[in-house]
Amino acid sequence: MKDARKGLGAMGERLAVEKLQREGLTILARNWRCPVGEIDIVAQEGDVVAVIEVKTRRGRAAGLPEEGVNEAKQRKLCALAQAYIEATGWEGYIRIDVVGVELDRSGRLLRVSYWREAVDCW
Repeated sequence: MKDARKGLGAMGERLAVEKLQREGLTILARNWRCPVGEIDIVAQEGDVVAVIEVKTRRGRAAGLPEEGVNEAKQRKLCALAQAYIEATGWEGYIRIDVVGVELDRSGRLLRVSYWREAVDCW
C-alpha cells in the first residue's frame, strides 16, 4: 500500500510540475528536504518564491485533494517555508501555494487545480 501511495504522489507531483510550468513558474527544486521535513516543489514566479504542497487523491472518499491541507499541515508548511528562507538566505517575498490533483478511481486525470497564496503564515 505504501508503494501505491508513493506512486500516486509521484504522479501527482509530475502533473503539478507540468501545470506550474504552463502557468509560467520556474521549478527550483523538487522534494527539498531539511530537518523540519520536505517541500514538494519550490518554484519561482518573477521575484517571488513559492513553496508548493501537492495533494493527490484518487476518488472522493477522502474528500477533495486540497482538503488534505488541514491546520496541522498549514503550520508545517509555514515552518518549512521558514526553514527554506534560513537555509538559502532568500530575502524576497515567499508564499505557500497548493496544487490539488484529482483522479478517478481508475486513475484517469479529472483535474489539476492551483491556488496561489493558499496558506497565510505571516
